[in-house]
Amino acid sequence: MKRIFTFVLTAAAAICLTACSVANVGSSSRKNSLGCGFSADVSITLDRLEAEGAVKRFGEGAWEIEFSEPNTLSGVKLEFSEGNVLASYKGLSFSVPQSAVPVKAMMLNLIKAVDDNAGADELTGEENDGMLSVKGSLDGGEYILTVDGEGLLSSFEMPNNKLKMRFTELKVTEISIEQTTADTTAETVSETAAVTTA
Repeated sequence: MKRIFTFVLTAAAAICLTACSVANVGSSSRKNSLGCGFSADVSITLDRLEAEGAVKRFGEGAWEIEFSEPNTLSGVKLEFSEGNVLASYKGLSFSVPQSAVPVKAMMLNLIKAVDDNAGADELTGEENDGMLSVKGSLDGGEYILTVDGEGLLSSFEMPNNKLKMRFTELKVTEISIEQTTADTTAETVSETAAVTTA
């Protein structure tokens, strides 16, 4: 009888420990560095479109991406600020070209996902090989936002839209859109003062 009782207790303990460990497999949290300004190289796969370029985040809602590939987008820069999108090529502004419209839509999804998560103290998601995957939903569909060990952006995916963005050579910057505006204003004031005194 003692053996049966011991066996039942051992089995119950094993089941309890297994259940507890299964509940915690992969689930983790880490510091959130998504609110930082940064610059990075980005490679984008959107259905059959393959594109590469450099992306910068200045602050909430303020981003820019400049494409180096493919040829139809090379040199095109898209600037996102306060819900507006400005396209330019070698300093000349124009409306967003047709070839960049799908990427513009996906960039808006990326910006929304990053900004939505940037306010949290910590990021919670699935841990895998040192990376943390945070899942969420936007009007454009479900997304997976992956951050590295420092909580910095590593990739962004929207499987239903066949979108994958990979970020490499990421460097955190202190530049913000407010600082840029303040610097420009200061330069303008200095130039105006110089003209007035002359």
